[in-house]
Amino acid sequence: MRLYNVNLKQSNVAFVNLFYQTLNDFLIKYPVPYNINYFYNFGVMSGLFLAIQIITGIFLTMHYTPHIEYAFYSVDHIMRDISNGWLIRYMHSNGASMFFVVVYMHIIRGLYYGSYRYPRTFVWNIGVTIYILMMGTAFLGYVLPWGQMSFWAATVITNFLSVIPYFGTEIVQWVWGGFSINNATLNRFFCLHYLMPFVILALVILHILVLHNYGSTNPMSFLSKRIDKISFYPYFYVKDLFSIAVFFLMYFLFIFYYPDVLSHSDNYIPANPLNTPAHIVPEWYFLPYYAILRSIPNKTQGIIVMFISIFTLFFYPMLNNGFFNNPIFSFLGKIFFWIFLSNFFFLGILGAKNPETPYVQLGLICSHIHLLIVFAVYPIVTILSNANYNVNSFYVNCRCITKL
Repeated sequence: MRLYNVNLKQSNVAFVNLFYQTLNDFLIKYPVPYNINYFYNFGVMSGLFLAIQIITGIFLTMHYTPHIEYAFYSVDHIMRDISNGWLIRYMHSNGASMFFVVVYMHIIRGLYYGSYRYPRTFVWNIGVTIYILMMGTAFLGYVLPWGQMSFWAATVITNFLSVIPYFGTEIVQWVWGGFSINNATLNRFFCLHYLMPFVILALVILHILVLHNYGSTNPMSFLSKRIDKISFYPYFYVKDLFSIAVFFLMYFLFIFYYPDVLSHSDNYIPANPLNTPAHIVPEWYFLPYYAILRSIPNKTQGIIVMFISIFTLFFYPMLNNGFFNNPIFSFLGKIFFWIFLSNFFFLGILGAKNPETPYVQLGLICSHIHLLIVFAVYPIVTILSNANYNVNSFYVNCRCITKL
């Protein structure tokens, strides 16, 4: 018995030491480039909002009923009858939008500062995978309230699978669990929506571990071994706390004053398969891809182009790997980066408009610009930049400048 107690105490001490060592390595003594700015804080905020979504989602599942006859009214029950249920529901629904805001800013920062370049390509690809799983999880969650927009969004999105040759119709019916969207469909979407955040959490942990292995990037794109670093605590955590405080002010503004401004009013009407809404509008974070989808008349081609535009982020390390394409150093890179970003935002605006002239035609033009910049312009700029500059001598010059 004494031997057992001694071994138990030793294991507890070992666990405490391991926990302290991990905390010390990742949050206290973690070496950070001294020149990073506030744009690097969106990674921390992404993890924070993932935690908020998981916690509030667990509480919502305690009262939600995944049945087509009761789902809509169970959400209403949460809002009206559960103590602080309205707060949990609004934190979850608006938290999804805030989550996408910080993730989009995190991606934009990575594109601008070239975080996808070697040796952090694997870190970048894990992050893109997280983003795609986020989109799937958000779509599944949008269906759960079982309002008009939820039902018809599920109908439209699941029918994407029908374009698969030979087996498309069978796959759609397998996903539905029948010949139309029914109770089995809602149950499957609910289960997946509950489980996928934990998959995302596992990938986030892997994302952080791999990032800490290679080290963080910095605005000047210096290699990790060529720049001085300082510990995360106490120098940089203050920046994170300040950014979190400012962003949470905006988050609480939506929760307490404008909780429904980011959602569609038709989703407060129970789902009715016999009444199609005049205009099906997805959530705002899907609007750029929705604009691409509906701008192409052919259904199959539209779906293919839309998915290519989503997966373009995976191609950045291969198509835009020139060091001087970083907008910090490249005039052409800066111009095309802002064209690409402005075009993406404009696609979001077009996606919210009615599918009519001239919005559909403008969406088609912007879709071509979106893909041309990634698959044509960036590779050409990469070739030109690699041919005209000597990267090694540039590193030496920059190192000398930083020492002055």
